[in-house]
Amino acid sequence: MNYFLVKSEPFKYSWEQFNKDGETFWDGVRNYQARNNLKAMKKDDLVLFYHSNEGKEIVGLAKVVKEFYQDPTTDDERWVVVDLAPLETFKTPVTLEAIKADEFLQDIALVRQGRLSVMPLKAEEFDRIIALGNE
Repeated sequence: MNYFLVKSEPFKYSWEQFNKDGETFWDGVRNYQARNNLKAMKKDDLVLFYHSNEGKEIVGLAKVVKEFYQDPTTDDERWVVVDLAPLETFKTPVTLEAIKADEFLQDIALVRQGRLSVMPLKAEEFDRIIALGNE
C-alpha cells in the first residue's frame, strides 16, 4: 500500500463538499511531479486531505477508488485524474504549524515542497499524522 497527501483550497473544494459528494475525480493538476504522483496511486491507497491557503491543515482521510485516467476537464493528454472517496474526518485537524513543529515530520514534501499539490508519504509519516489527527 502507498500513502499520499492531496491539497485543495477549501473555497474551491472543501473536505465538507467532498463528504457530501461521496466521491470525486481529482482534477486540475498541472504540475508534472504532482501528475506523476497521481499516476503512482493504486486502488485502495490511502490519501490525506489537506486544506491549503485557508486553514492549512490536514482534515481527513480518503482512499483511491479508481486509478489514473485522462483528465475529463481538458483535451491535453498529459494530464490525468484519479477517483477518491472520503473515509474519515479527523477528530483534530493536523495543522501545518504542528507538522513543522514535529521533528519526525520535517522531511515530508508538505514542509520541503510547499507548492506541490499531490505528494507521496512514507508509511511512518502517514502513521504519525493519523495519530496526531486522532488525538
